[in-house]
Amino acid sequence: MRRVTLYHALGCSLCDRARAVLERVRTDVPFALDEVDITGVDELERRHREWLPVVEIDGERAFVYHVDEGGLRRRLARS
Repeated sequence: MRRVTLYHALGCSLCDRARAVLERVRTDVPFALDEVDITGVDELERRHREWLPVVEIDGERAFVYHVDEGGLRRRLARS
């Protein structure tokens, strides 16, 4: 099963939109979803803050700022 990680922060409306896309796709295409709140975690803030939301698939960065639903489905279909 593919593993998707959503890096987000409190009050991030783009993060809420990305989460909604992930949940919508997840109803059709099963994947494990991990959510990581970077708020106040120095290392994660340095690595991800300017790019939020950040979505990784199996540890590889796949999307920043916006999650394209079609693109997500295509990436998840790759083996």
